Amino acid sequence: MTRRPRSLAVLMILVAGALGVISSTQTWLVVTLASVEGEQLPVAGADAVPVLAPLSLAALALGAALTIVGRVLVYAFGVLTGLLGAVVAVASARVAIDTPVEAYASTVTEATGITGPQAVRDLVSSTALTPWPVLTVVVAVIIVLAGVLTLVTAHRWTGSGRRYRQGGADDATESAAPGADPSRPRDAIDSWDDLSRGEDPTS
Repeated sequence: MTRRPRSLAVLMILVAGALGVISSTQTWLVVTLASVEGEQLPVAGADAVPVLAPLSLAALALGAALTIVGRVLVYAFGVLTGLLGAVVAVASARVAIDTPVEAYASTVTEATGITGPQAVRDLVSSTALTPWPVLTVVVAVIIVLAGVLTLVTAHRWTGSGRRYRQGGADDATESAAPGADPSRPRDAIDSWDDLSRGEDPTS
């Protein structure tokens, strides 16, 4: 049971992060220019929401890190994951609902050389949304839910670092006295064994 929430949270973050990266390369908007005989310009997700690609990559890194970090960092990474997803959700929803001029200004400027929000807005006759902005909002919500799941269930996660430390301590104990019975009286053979390990048998 302790591994299932961790596996689910990590899987949600990794899948959603990968979809976010893919979404950043897809067409989010198709802008029609009024002054160039209805020329249409595709606007990629990375242009509509510049933070989409880096934050999606950050989500992938956080998902991978959650598989190895200890409990304190699990809580910290859970908070970061939730905040990251919230930022992507708000930015993507703004494009899907309002389609601000900032979402396509850089693409129009690159194609026409015209700058300035008002000048770009006047140049554009219409904008058409593709499904990708809405899909990205869903992806971002999944990241937020994964962050919440991490925070809620972190106390049940088994820390990898702790498991390694326990294993190292057990190994050290076994190597220090292989096959030895602490209750048995020491004899000359035990003393020779101590000397062979560089220990002082008289101490």
